Amino acid sequence: MPAEDPHDDHTELRREIRRFLGAVSTSADVRRLMESPDGHDAKSWQRLATELGLTGLIVPECYGGAGAGAGELAAVMEEMGRALLCAPYFSSAVLAALALRECGDEKSCADLLPGIADGTVLATLAAAEPGTDHPRDLNAVRATARRHAGGFRLTGGKTWVVDGHRADLLLVAARTEAGLGLFAVEGNAPGVERVPLDKTLDPTRKLASVRFDGASARLVGEDGCAAAGLERALDLAGAALAAEQVGGARRCLELSVDYAKAREQFGRPIGSFQAVKHKCAQMLLETESAAAAAQDAAARWDDPSCDPDERALAASSAQAYCSESYARAAAETVQIHGGIGFTWEHDAHLYLRRATASGLLLGSASWHLERVARLIGLAPQSTSAAAA
Repeated sequence: MPAEDPHDDHTELRREIRRFLGAVSTSADVRRLMESPDGHDAKSWQRLATELGLTGLIVPECYGGAGAGAGELAAVMEEMGRALLCAPYFSSAVLAALALRECGDEKSCADLLPGIADGTVLATLAAAEPGTDHPRDLNAVRATARRHAGGFRLTGGKTWVVDGHRADLLLVAARTEAGLGLFAVEGNAPGVERVPLDKTLDPTRKLASVRFDGASARLVGEDGCAAAGLERALDLAGAALAAEQVGGARRCLELSVDYAKAREQFGRPIGSFQAVKHKCAQMLLETESAAAAAQDAAARWDDPSCDPDERALAASSAQAYCSESYARAAAETVQIHGGIGFTWEHDAHLYLRRATASGLLLGSASWHLERVARLIGLAPQSTSAAAA
């Protein structure tokens, strides 16, 4: 079990989180919450924030957080992925917190991060826009922000906004005359229209489309200089997402091995058949390789000697590999379980849905592989990469 790995520096953290999630994110909890409008349980969220202090994990201490590193975040995300936690953790405590942390605006951080850190403010990042093939392509941003009465007015649309229907605070990527900017918008402000995306593949992670029609917005950071900070935030969020994918893949392996030991055919466990053995062995190989990639990405973010390209390379490598390995592990879990694996009542399809959707959330595996090729000089720099 990952929580008992003697080489893991975060054993106690994992054990405590797994104990907590075992009480609040059972299969019954996941199925109940994924059908609810908010998509999470308010009491469990409060406990996660106050008892465990996880909502401020990567928020600097000066803004009310724990000031933890990428390694701790990866350990937390892996356990949450294993339990299919239905909560706005990735949107608020990861995406939004990182976007603010990397913006270089101390005043905005002092104003906005404490609420995220203590869990009283739900926030999210709105970057992807309708019509784009790649959510990570900041060059595709077409939303605009124009100066108005000492502030800005925001116009345009965003899609695939994680927990966007419920967020108190939206951090929006938009263009000004100076270039790409980051803006803070209140979720219920006039001129903001939010529509939950009900027909998504993964009901355990809520998405929304958001439309801005002259909504009042506050500039975060320097006007026109948001691209570099957003790229850093998205890379670290991608490394965290890769760790979450590892947790889901490991759970798929556990479910498959347990079932292969218990299910009998022709008077013997199906795990004794060579074909099933090979499937489980391949799942183990790919899952542990994915874990190594995710751990490497986190370690490079915690190493101050690593340059930005090295961190970006590790993040995209991890996302590409973890996305594909999780999808294969989830698909094999369905196959190993046979007929029951295809039913709504079994959890295998929930992991398959999460694996497929997560593999596209911050860029597909193919997009990240192309980025890896650019970073190591095997492909020319794209327009979007140069702009970022």
